[in-house]
Amino acid sequence: MEEVKLIGTWPSPFSYRVIWALKLKGIPYEYIEEDLSNKSPMLLQYNPLHKKIPVLVHGGKPICESAVILQYIEDVWPQNPLLPNDPHERAVARFWVQFAENKVPCIWRLFRTTGGEEQEKAKKESMEMLRALEEHGLRDKKFFGGDKIGIADIAFGQVAHWLEMIEDLVGVKLIEAHTFPHLHAWTKNFKQVPIIKENLPDYGEMLMYFKRARDNFLASRGPGM
Repeated sequence: MEEVKLIGTWPSPFSYRVIWALKLKGIPYEYIEEDLSNKSPMLLQYNPLHKKIPVLVHGGKPICESAVILQYIEDVWPQNPLLPNDPHERAVARFWVQFAENKVPCIWRLFRTTGGEEQEKAKKESMEMLRALEEHGLRDKKFFGGDKIGIADIAFGQVAHWLEMIEDLVGVKLIEAHTFPHLHAWTKNFKQVPIIKENLPDYGEMLMYFKRARDNFLASRGPGM
């Protein structure tokens, strides 16, 4: 088997997307931790356009962007499939991956707010995204595709773990059992999958890391920004 390497950073939900997919499929790989404050020659070589993580390197060939990497992993290693067999169901799963790419960034806009109109707008966008998952993505299913974890669940993994951290830092609560019962249950189900549970960043360490990042970002904007 050709060598597989993953260049990532430990607090990144996008790195964990790839970790989860590789581990769910039982693919051995070498993990290389990247320092984004001092980007390595390896990262710049393999992702010269965006200079971002994660990067999967398979047989010396790089694949960039976590959603693209997930599809690549599914194409190359079909065992323990992350997509259903039915063509329509596969299309639906891909739709939700694309929805995650387009809509989930609103929770990070919320992360960068301190209050006022800006925060209310980001909160409204986040609630609309979560309502779409509740009413159209999950409904009464355990996972997006039914009873088994799949590619759409992986795409929304940051909603299950990172959003709670954002809620704590910003001082808002978005996912509650009485507001989004199906989504609330899904976050619990997702994190109880053994491979997911064993491969999540420590919540306390993550909270400290992102608190520093948020404080630095807000300080750089200056007062009144």
